[in-house]
Amino acid sequence: MRAANERQITELELSEHELGEIRMLIEERTGICFDKSRERFLVTRVREHLQARGFERGTDFLRAARKTNVEYEALLERLLTQETTFFRYPAVYEAFQKRALPELHIKKFWKNPRTLRIWSAGCSTGEEPYSIAITIADTLSFADAWNVEILATDVSRVALKHAENGSYSGRSISSLSEAQLAAHFNPVKNGQQAKPRLRKMINFTQMNLASAVYVGRMDVIFCMNVLIYFSEQRRRSLVQHFYDTLEPGGYLFLGHSESISKMPVKFQAIVLNDCILYRKPTAEELQKSDSQKTDSQKPDLPTEGRS
Repeated sequence: MRAANERQITELELSEHELGEIRMLIEERTGICFDKSRERFLVTRVREHLQARGFERGTDFLRAARKTNVEYEALLERLLTQETTFFRYPAVYEAFQKRALPELHIKKFWKNPRTLRIWSAGCSTGEEPYSIAITIADTLSFADAWNVEILATDVSRVALKHAENGSYSGRSISSLSEAQLAAHFNPVKNGQQAKPRLRKMINFTQMNLASAVYVGRMDVIFCMNVLIYFSEQRRRSLVQHFYDTLEPGGYLFLGHSESISKMPVKFQAIVLNDCILYRKPTAEELQKSDSQKTDSQKPDLPTEGRS
């Protein structure tokens, strides 16, 4: 039966031109770029979608997708990979806990209100923002006295619906300790659900990162394994947007395979164990750095000697 289905998918008409049009449509609307390295994945998922929705050829889908967002978003859901886990990259959360949070605690402890704003950009099904919330709850002194605002955004409506429910099971929660489960989750049928204390920290919102949206100033931004899906031009634009959004002294966390070292933004790259975190300098730090550069570029003046 499976072989027959695969054969039917293969026989669906999908020309190179149609595939190119679909690829262009996706990049125009979401900024997601399926380059040659992911073409096989794209072709397979598009063919599966055409078969599931009853389209005989790519042009039929394109016609429908340009009339309504329903068909386009249905394909997008099939293309977006949503598999993730709590604390997926332990080194990142360790750096957040041991470097970023202590600095923010000192900086903001005496402010009123004592607010901490964090953006989880590309939050998928919610494991990342809940992991951030758990880290804050377990790390900050008098955590309940803080006004913690975690903005969690994703382009997928289906993923966000799952995230808002806050229920998880199986591999997704395998990295959580018994103490974390007891402190932050309630047992439910077939899994665990985040307690209200965690859920009230997080605001889940649909957002297309290809379109710069004002979200207010942030203390920390997590954007894990998202830049890899964008073209170089869109990556530069998004990183600049992150830089402008961060408070001076704020931190940007990226995935292990992502780097902004060649981009024209003045982040300070900090290596902490297996994690590279990017810190936005304060105005004083930038002034000091520029002053040091100016001094280093001054020519050495000749010294006068006695004859």
